[in-house]
Amino acid sequence: MIRSDWTVEEAQAIHDLPFPYLIHRAQDVHRRHSDPTVIETASLLSIKTGGCPEDCGYCSQSAHHDTGVKATKLMELEDVLGAARRAKASGAQRFCMGAAWRSPKDRDMDKLCAMVEGVRDMGLETCMTLGMLSPGHVERLKAAGLDFYNHNIDTSPEYYREIATTRTMDDRLETLDRVRKGGIRVCCGGILGMGEEVRDRIAMLVTLATLPAHPDSVPINLWNEIGNTPVQKRAKPVDPLALVRTVALARILMPESVVRLSAGRTGMNEELQALCFLAGANSIFVGDALLTTGNPAAWQDEDMIGKLGMRFAPAREKPPRLPPNEIVEPVQRYDPS
Repeated sequence: MIRSDWTVEEAQAIHDLPFPYLIHRAQDVHRRHSDPTVIETASLLSIKTGGCPEDCGYCSQSAHHDTGVKATKLMELEDVLGAARRAKASGAQRFCMGAAWRSPKDRDMDKLCAMVEGVRDMGLETCMTLGMLSPGHVERLKAAGLDFYNHNIDTSPEYYREIATTRTMDDRLETLDRVRKGGIRVCCGGILGMGEEVRDRIAMLVTLATLPAHPDSVPINLWNEIGNTPVQKRAKPVDPLALVRTVALARILMPESVVRLSAGRTGMNEELQALCFLAGANSIFVGDALLTTGNPAAWQDEDMIGKLGMRFAPAREKPPRLPPNEIVEPVQRYDPS
């Protein structure tokens, strides 16, 4: 049974289990719902970098922080499609496009929708992260065929006010609700290492696991050091086994969600990533960069997955387009037989 009534206390008790019991439980859940030998792949492109009016304390693209990131205009359509072709050639299944905005402007929607349509026509799944969305934005992106929308909640509701002041957790949840009701799959996770306590990480996952429907994708990010950001002053390194415990808890609370190792993999050795896969992670970002931060080279990922006897999930020829008003169903369960 898929639950959406978890409490922080229940989740804390699972998180604190002796490590062998925690990993066994996470593996059992993972094997019942998906193939534990398959890793999904996604590629991420910044289609509009810097100059964001939000003051998120972890972000290199905020106009409030002097991080050396130069603001750019929205990329041209052909440049985005060229990047998508390269991502597909490198083995990506999903192509994610991110813009440093509080929310998109109506004048940008035609170009954004053309990007979605062009990427889908290549046979790639499409994902966008554009900030907060109005109902009209959701409707247009859905009609263009957008598969996923990423909108991370970043941390716990209690710690969020320490991270950003120009928007609230409720603002984030409102956009997630619009996206879900609009029939676009939700991608939503958080960031570890911003000075939060372990209980904040647990509360973040419980927030996601008690939404009306679990996110289809849950990215787990490790914060990368970025000078001249408020988080830099309070950031704490994440213990490797604490990361594995967080991944395992995400897998147990949200059995059918794809749990993705996202930012921060350049600081993880193969052994740590393998532990995360054992704990239930089943997706990674591929490509040289994630927005403004680095990512392992393609050959490193291929070598690692080969050593583990695992495989990357094959790309679909062309993702099916759902009717505009059709609500997506949860991820289909894996049949181990």
